Amino acid sequence: MLYASGVHQQKPTAYQPPDPKPLQPAEGLGALHLFYRINLPAWRAQSESERKHALAGLESLVEAARAEPKSTVVTLSMLARADLGFMILMPDLQQLNALEKKIAAALGPNVLVPEYAYLSLTERSEYTQKEEDYALELEQEQKIRRGTPESEAKLAEFRERIALYRHDRLYPSLPPWEYFCFYPMSKRRAPGQNWYALDFEARRKLMGGHMRVGRTFAGRVRQLVTGSTGTADWEWGVSLFAHDPADIKAIVYEMRFDEVSHTYAEFGPFFNGLPMPLRDIYQRLLLA
Repeated sequence: MLYASGVHQQKPTAYQPPDPKPLQPAEGLGALHLFYRINLPAWRAQSESERKHALAGLESLVEAARAEPKSTVVTLSMLARADLGFMILMPDLQQLNALEKKIAAALGPNVLVPEYAYLSLTERSEYTQKEEDYALELEQEQKIRRGTPESEAKLAEFRERIALYRHDRLYPSLPPWEYFCFYPMSKRRAPGQNWYALDFEARRKLMGGHMRVGRTFAGRVRQLVTGSTGTADWEWGVSLFAHDPADIKAIVYEMRFDEVSHTYAEFGPFFNGLPMPLRDIYQRLLLA
């Protein structure tokens, strides 16, 4: 069914697709996770010169994408569920789509076999603490009255901190850390466990506790949550970076005890990988 508002009846015309002009979200970036299996028989069926050309071509694709403003490409040697992975952030979904297709074909016919793909967008958190709430917290917990120089100084620090946090959610700088984990998740809508039946203040309070658990891993785990309502079967994609895989295990375990997770969260498949240059991945996958 098509919905229209204020549209006059017009004589039907033949559909013409729009030209592929830049397509950028109002804010934030497109986020694409791609995980592949390697079909080694198809790879080895190519000549040596074809294989060398293909490997160089994929490297050139990745480097060209990394050179684009606000774009990031993480290349991954995957563990268990896949062989080769990419996490890509780009502001233009036309470029993101073109890169996706070029990567899929880069190593030759039937070499990269899709295992899992996930499209989402970087987004703000609707549960970020508001200035009014922080000012009230200062009064109630630290006994700092509003309007005093001490209060104004703390509020100025708060504004700067929140501005940086919001920018980092929309335009993140991903760390070159040694371990990576990705999983999708949604909030439950079951009777008695319907996240969306809760009012905003109840959800904000629950998320505040959830985020406090996450902050205990500051410096050990870098988390990026991207929104996928309308772009994937799940509602969010969670990307985690760490130096130590035990910290990934620990944060996921600790979060399971929080009410947001144990009562309202559903989790999809987990994909783990090791960020590294493509040339090292080629050696590991026996491609070079």
